[in-house]
Amino acid sequence: MKLALLLLAAPLMAQQVIVLRQAPPGAPPEKVEERGTAQLHDRSISAVAEPTLTVYLPDAKVATGGSMVICPGGGYGHLAIDKEGYDIARWMQSIGWAGFVLKYRLPGSMKGTMGTVAEAEQAAKLPLEDAAAAMRLVRANVAKWHLKPDAVGMMGFSAGGNLAALMGITAPADARPDLLVLGYPAIPQALGELPPTVPPTFLVQADDDRLAPGDNSVRFYLALKKLKKPAELHVYSSGGHGFGIKKTAATASAWPAELESWLKERLTLQSAPK
Repeated sequence: MKLALLLLAAPLMAQQVIVLRQAPPGAPPEKVEERGTAQLHDRSISAVAEPTLTVYLPDAKVATGGSMVICPGGGYGHLAIDKEGYDIARWMQSIGWAGFVLKYRLPGSMKGTMGTVAEAEQAAKLPLEDAAAAMRLVRANVAKWHLKPDAVGMMGFSAGGNLAALMGITAPADARPDLLVLGYPAIPQALGELPPTVPPTFLVQADDDRLAPGDNSVRFYLALKKLKKPAELHVYSSGGHGFGIKKTAATASAWPAELESWLKERLTLQSAPK
């Protein structure tokens, strides 16, 4: 895997962009659609041929050592790169966590990812390859970035939640997240019994979500509890689908504060003497 390091503009508060895999010759350029404003970006990126990892490290004064690879959603057809990616990473920075935004290759649609776990793994082959490369890269650099080697998590929203969940279920040990954060995730219908290695998980969902209904989050939560795995589930009355980290009047806007508390608890528990 060839890595190329690129400097990113200072306003994004990111240290670098790491190219995980070079685009093949003749690949069409990425498509970027601005759905927001110059003051509040909400960009959609599609036709991703060159997966990247954008690095957001916290100030040393507030750093906790925790880190999170962030997988934006978009139905596996595009990526909501701001509200479910860069904006999330900047918030993670503010609470002392390193955020790594994964821009992953796209299979084109959610088709095939909502059946069995095995079918989902096959349908999401390219995103899973990129997610595994991202996890291995972060783990290889924990000393350089002053991170805790046992607190490298993965967060995903919608299709990105599908990707993060699959990583927690199917990834080999060197790429498996230590923590999962799933926002209104798309979860395979035939979930089955989860492996005992699935990590502690935080789930957030809006009750009025019509695209990825609460059944997805609840099924994953119950499967975790069957294994007696640490898990926390928040279902808010309003927020719909794709609320990301935008501040609105919807009750789902409260989730970041809940997640911050959970992350603090997980770091404390993982640092306790065994």
